[in-house]
Amino acid sequence: MQDILDVIMEAEGAADPAALLRSLADVPVPASYRAMVVREDETAMFDGLATRDKDPRKALHLQEVPVPELGPGEALIAVMASAVNYNTVWTSIFEPLPTFGFLKKYGRLSALTKRHDLPYHVVGSDAAGVVLRTGPGVTKWHAGDQVVAHCLNVELEDATGHDDTMMDPQQRIWGFETNFGGLAELAIVKANQLMPKPAHLTWEEAASPGLVNSTAYRQLVSHHGANMKQGDVVLIWGASGGLGSYATQMALHGGAIPVCVVSSPEKAEICRRMGADLVIDRVAEGYRFWSDEHTQDPSEWKRFGARIRELTGGDDPDIVFEHPGRETFGASVYVAKKGGTIVTCASTSGYEHQYDNRYLWMSLKRIVGSHFANYREAWEANRLIDLGRIHPTLSKTFSLEQTGQAAYEVHRNAHQGKVGVLCLAPAEGLGVRDAAKRARHLPALNRFRGV
Repeated sequence: MQDILDVIMEAEGAADPAALLRSLADVPVPASYRAMVVREDETAMFDGLATRDKDPRKALHLQEVPVPELGPGEALIAVMASAVNYNTVWTSIFEPLPTFGFLKKYGRLSALTKRHDLPYHVVGSDAAGVVLRTGPGVTKWHAGDQVVAHCLNVELEDATGHDDTMMDPQQRIWGFETNFGGLAELAIVKANQLMPKPAHLTWEEAASPGLVNSTAYRQLVSHHGANMKQGDVVLIWGASGGLGSYATQMALHGGAIPVCVVSSPEKAEICRRMGADLVIDRVAEGYRFWSDEHTQDPSEWKRFGARIRELTGGDDPDIVFEHPGRETFGASVYVAKKGGTIVTCASTSGYEHQYDNRYLWMSLKRIVGSHFANYREAWEANRLIDLGRIHPTLSKTFSLEQTGQAAYEVHRNAHQGKVGVLCLAPAEGLGVRDAAKRARHLPALNRFRGV
């Protein structure tokens, strides 16, 4: 592994880094690598505990694992950096169910997918790194290419998936519903998960947008989601968080009017730094959408809706960007305008949503489910990053050994934007190939740092 890292580090200051990186084709791949895993024999460790009390630090382990066989259409990448998403939190607390069921189901598909059915699960759905090897049939990517990986794993053997790959019956999220994920020194991906690494970003910055940026793009911009247009009022829950921070940027750059909902003055200030003028601090303003564990309070929906109209000059949201789920969904349905759209994913506060259907049915509103993104949407979202229209929202970076702590902070909502993880990269700040372009965007790249 050190030989691989030595080549990548030598390329950092080289006049022709691409030529040096191509020599990785001749560097032997080690027999094993370090990876962050959960273990099948520990899936009952949190039984009886409330979700909030389940600690990812106890379930995530850094261990040496064998390098799996590389299959047709696949690529082996040296992972320089990754990031923590909420699906890593779910995996680490074994909710809503242990991911080993996903791995067993995938393992039954073919002799090749049987590799994924193991008593450990290498987690992580983001990665930035360098291609080391490609399997038979791969022509677009070669050893030495600097890449980021999106997390759509799809077989594309079914006709259903060829209109929208997210509709393929064998669609999975890499590192969550498959093994060999990105929180590791090496990772195996399908070659069509790879995209060019934006040259002005560090490894940790490049790794952080993948899952959430693509998810926000489909959910808000794509015709498969809310199909946002100029002038739309967009209510964005958690607008400074992993998903919301990208939705806020997309709304601003797409000519929409974001109304950002946050939970602290610090988060409100981040939204203003991004360019958003309309911000609601739901904690400071005391919104309590549930009067007790079982009963919602419609008077609070109405107060919240009045506050939105006060900020917008009388307009209700055309689009509600929903991802908290149970805690906010009733309010989201209520405040959307007549004919408006509530587009939802994730449900980080609970999957069982309750709302008053009169406000949906009689006002002709729509609820649209959205899940990650197809390859085209992921590519377009990455292109926006490369163009400098959308920026990574990295706030903090951990070492691979500290992944459990990173996941714990995401679980407890003690983070802003995205939380990165250095895998093979020995330090932050490496991997930049276009310093001039970076200099133009540096204030935007740093606006989440240290918050």
